[in-house]
Amino acid sequence: MVPEGVPVDAIAALTPAIVGAIARPADVAGPQSAILDQARILLNSLNLPPQIKSTLERIITFLDGSGGGGPELPQDGPVIAQFLYPTIGKGCISASADSVGTALAVPGPATLPPPGPAAGQTGFVFTALGTKSPTAEQNPPMTVQWLNLDTGQSGVQALTDEAKINPDGPATLSAIVNTGRGRIVAVVGGSLTTKAPDAEARTCSFLPTLGFFSV
Repeated sequence: MVPEGVPVDAIAALTPAIVGAIARPADVAGPQSAILDQARILLNSLNLPPQIKSTLERIITFLDGSGGGGPELPQDGPVIAQFLYPTIGKGCISASADSVGTALAVPGPATLPPPGPAAGQTGFVFTALGTKSPTAEQNPPMTVQWLNLDTGQSGVQALTDEAKINPDGPATLSAIVNTGRGRIVAVVGGSLTTKAPDAEARTCSFLPTLGFFSV
């Protein structure tokens, strides 16, 4: 949704509001209203590049339920919702080399990520480019926080290496979550621990990235 090379600071500023809404979803209207208010302030008060302004408009349209606004998904083939922007993990590859992380969601029913999300479920996948294999135990873990705007359901789930995607690297973690059907807001972020055969384990943290899609 955000073209490569376009700054995403304005959209990233929404992350605390969305994380807070997912962590404390007393009701759908309250958190949703707070997120929309912050998005509208950014949209109306900042001199934003056209691509960023368009993305914010799509977020608002998606969240207020007025129709559309989600990512454009293919009519034929896997339904994959890429998260809004890549995230950075400082020192994830080496002491002087950072990793770019990407996240995506696959609404069910689908065959990927293994063993495949069923109807009413979502598969989440996070990949840290340039990294080695993840360790069996991730502590602290990478997590996905999600909120179903139409049902009020929410939750937090750790992403793991259980599916063994890219076993030789780059490190790829996934989870299948019972999100239910509806409009989903999701935040992926946290820590990743990797280990090369000839090196000590390395743990780094990735800033949150945001996803918006329908199941």
